[in-house]
Amino acid sequence: MYYQVMSFSHHHCDQAMREKLAFVSDEETKQMLNQLVEFDFIHEVFIVSTCNRVEIVLATSDNFSSYHTVLGLMSQKSTLNFYQIKELGKRFDDEEAIGHIFSVVASLDSLVIGESQITGQVKEAFTFSYKNGTAGRKLNRVISYAIKCAAQVRNETHISQNPVSISSVAVAQAYKLLGENMIGMTAVVVGAGEMAVLAVKHLLRVGCDVVMLGRDTEKVERIAQSLGENVKADSLDKLAKYLNRYRLMFTATSSREVIVTKKLIENEALPRLWFDMAIPRDIEDMELEKLQIFRIDDLRAISHNNHALREEQAVKASEIVQKYTEDFYDWLRALSVEPVIKQMRQHVSAAIEKEMQRAIKKGFIPHEYEDNIRKMAEQMFNRFLHDPTHNLRHSSADNKNANCIEAVKNMFNINTENIDFKQYKNDHHTKGYNA
Repeated sequence: MYYQVMSFSHHHCDQAMREKLAFVSDEETKQMLNQLVEFDFIHEVFIVSTCNRVEIVLATSDNFSSYHTVLGLMSQKSTLNFYQIKELGKRFDDEEAIGHIFSVVASLDSLVIGESQITGQVKEAFTFSYKNGTAGRKLNRVISYAIKCAAQVRNETHISQNPVSISSVAVAQAYKLLGENMIGMTAVVVGAGEMAVLAVKHLLRVGCDVVMLGRDTEKVERIAQSLGENVKADSLDKLAKYLNRYRLMFTATSSREVIVTKKLIENEALPRLWFDMAIPRDIEDMELEKLQIFRIDDLRAISHNNHALREEQAVKASEIVQKYTEDFYDWLRALSVEPVIKQMRQHVSAAIEKEMQRAIKKGFIPHEYEDNIRKMAEQMFNRFLHDPTHNLRHSSADNKNANCIEAVKNMFNINTENIDFKQYKNDHHTKGYNA
């Protein structure tokens, strides 16, 4: 069994392409998950889709075939051709795949290093697939270690001090441009998801009043009430009214189509500062003399200073990720050998019992000597198996001997596919993430 990650992230895939690749609804995600596990060589999969990345995380029996399957299905979904998808994506296999997903969960691969949202987003992505029946214990092992790794990164580095997000970077940029003038201004926030709520909280901290707009007015009103008296709620139907009244706007919806278009603009003379934090984008490209738009990829340069300040801590965090990757594979290899050894011994015990009964039946062994002879046979076989099992455990720790265990399984006709591996966990491994 192998692990693989196909990554389409801000590192090598621009915003326009990420919009084509993004999964914007649960149904779309579920369809892709179900399509992938229909292939015999793909055992489990989950998909992380955020404004900065699409990560497809797989447990497979054939990484070559799974890679081309993902490229083909993503090509169908996005209308991009196969070779464009191949150029945009980055493939990680086995140890590299585990190291990559650990880095993602620990927020070392984020647009804004140390941001706190990604850990929860990956957990939610796994849980969604688990409930869909397309992810299970193979990827649960990965999530378990990834979350433990992320916790140690947070605890042992300062990378998450004064945690930041795309929302906080956007508000900070607005404050940089507007300064003290932001105090008392009314900002329009379009959307009611986590990104939008974070934007509201940061705006309140710098002294803004906020109007939240959303399609589900009951939900928006409930959120607004929870955030205090300086937050008002209204329907998205009133968007034109507010964007022609107030100059500051932040959008973060899950709409498939743009919701802010030039035809909504009535007064072009009004200075406007807009931040589009959505994938796909909420605001269409438009040329207005007094309009300034910041999109997600624009915030990369803004967050560069933040990355530089955290670079030393990121190096330390990367060392933690590397250690957890090595520990994960040490544990995985140990995990794979213990049920093999146990079944070898069970086969021996069954053989001893079968031959004992045959010998007693034929009169080769007096019935009163049965217990002593059985004990002697067990001791003989334990002595015979001692060195082979010791060597098997030792060789399992070496990545070069990965095929050794499979060879033993074939020789002894051992099947571990339906084994409950929890009983074989090493002491250093904490309880897995419960979906």
